[in-house]
Amino acid sequence: MAHECEWMAYALDEARRAAEEGDVPVGAVVVVRGEIIARAHNRREADRDPTAHAELAALRDAAATLGRWRLHGAELYTTLEPCPMCAGAMIAARIDRVVFGARDPKAGACGSVVDLFVPGRFNHRPIVVGDVLGEPCGLVLREFFARRRGHNDQKILAPSALENAPTVP
Repeated sequence: MAHECEWMAYALDEARRAAEEGDVPVGAVVVVRGEIIARAHNRREADRDPTAHAELAALRDAAATLGRWRLHGAELYTTLEPCPMCAGAMIAARIDRVVFGARDPKAGACGSVVDLFVPGRFNHRPIVVGDVLGEPCGLVLREFFARRRGHNDQKILAPSALENAPTVP
């Protein structure tokens, strides 16, 4: 679990970068043999691209780094439960493990809305681990949307919790 939290902290840093750029704060990293080989954050607004999700960008970069599209041996860490598009790409890429932070009750494809990783549904099924640093991952999203809507609700923003959220040195 300690390594999962460490990798998720890197994904959280990517999510914060997305927020700084005005995009929904979702970040992702791909890890192979204990090393980050790809990192990305949402860029839908910046790129004006509905497919510019952090997970897809991280998968593309990982494939380029490894020189292959089959990402056997890779783990993908993302701050938000993957949507169906991203979950499908993870299946196609043959990712070994998917680790996510906050659940997504509106578009989550790891059990919240649908579960694309049910055994026997597709030709590949990664191991899925959820709720790793779920609270800080969710908090970054809640803070972003509260600011976007012009709310200054301390209950939503919980600044003390944000100060304690993991960061990477």
